[in-house]
Amino acid sequence: MRIILVAPIVWFLTQHQFTTALILFAIAGFSDALDGFLARRFNWQSWWGSVLDPLADKLLQVSCYITLAWMGHLPLWLVVSIVLRDVIIVFGALIYHHRISEFKAEPSLVSKINTFTQIVLILMVVLHVGVYPLPELLLQGMIYLVFLTTLYSGIDYVYRWMQRAVKHESNNKE
Repeated sequence: MRIILVAPIVWFLTQHQFTTALILFAIAGFSDALDGFLARRFNWQSWWGSVLDPLADKLLQVSCYITLAWMGHLPLWLVVSIVLRDVIIVFGALIYHHRISEFKAEPSLVSKINTFTQIVLILMVVLHVGVYPLPELLLQGMIYLVFLTTLYSGIDYVYRWMQRAVKHESNNKE
């Protein structure tokens, strides 16, 4: 459902229909929470779900970030850092999967914090430009917080997967 909602959310943002975009974003968030709850509660977990769930999240977030930057509401350097982090993680996961061992997505705490701050910033910016103006200092602080959590979580992923690769190699030599 989140993947289907990406295009309408982006369209409503570009049409300056921010309230509608916020409502659809909230529906996407609710569907994510419901999906996660049902998967855990009834053990409805699958390989496809483990791939599609974070893909849907990233597609929605990155689309909103690119759109909001294109519209001049977010700095380009922030969007570049977010996209670059995601590209590094995806390529790292693919390399690990194909050269070392099966990849299993396990988001770290810092990654979850980063995702949370990214979502909050999207909500704050859309709220600010279309519904209710927020203090500039609050928005600027959140932009830098998102940048710092993005940077930290990217470094954390690279470090953790390098540790796993080294451990896997040393276990294979024994």
